[in-house]
Amino acid sequence: MLAAVAALAPATWMHAAAEPRLRTTADVPAQDVAVVFGAGLWKGRPTPYLAHRLDTAAELYRTGKVKVVLVTGDNSRAEYDEPDAMRAYLVERGVPDGRIVSDYAGFDSWDSCVRAKKIFGVDRAVLVTQGFHVRRAVTLCQAAGVESYGVGVAEPHDAVWYYGGVRELAAAGKAALDVAFRPDPTFLGREETGVQEALASAGAPRTGPPAGSPDRAPRPERDVPRA
Repeated sequence: MLAAVAALAPATWMHAAAEPRLRTTADVPAQDVAVVFGAGLWKGRPTPYLAHRLDTAAELYRTGKVKVVLVTGDNSRAEYDEPDAMRAYLVERGVPDGRIVSDYAGFDSWDSCVRAKKIFGVDRAVLVTQGFHVRRAVTLCQAAGVESYGVGVAEPHDAVWYYGGVRELAAAGKAALDVAFRPDPTFLGREETGVQEALASAGAPRTGPPAGSPDRAPRPERDVPRA
């Protein structure tokens, strides 16, 4: 019994910590940046779950809730490029290419949150992901210094949804350790100004790294494994 309680404690903590910051596309406060977390590719295209995240981000852009979309995912192998696939999907749905910024080293949620803050200079964001993941995303980004609201994308309760929910119970333990010990991401690299340049072109105030920083973060080494 005690073991079961201990196993569920991180998920319970995460649920309570993030719940006040969960919103819908209709009532989320406007922020400059939306962060969309990768969720896999199939034959080079976003999986249905990732496509639904991107559809939601495109809606937030169209309705003026966000000005820039930061897509963060895995590009650790030459043949697997989540951020570029995410960018292409958003452009197809009317988001201007100049309003999309790619993070090629978002190997897990903690890495994505830390890099959003330290590399891309994001201080506030709307996080877009599925409902079973949104509380962990908000908790981690808040701990990384990004003031966050989460928009959970609704999905039918199919096998993938149940798998995601079960996986979150295990991931909650890692999240608790990430928050406690604040490890560096797998790949940190240099600050870059992609988000700030996109915001400037959209008429928003510049924040984050100073002008003159590289305008694109380097891609990670190809042999870096997914965390």
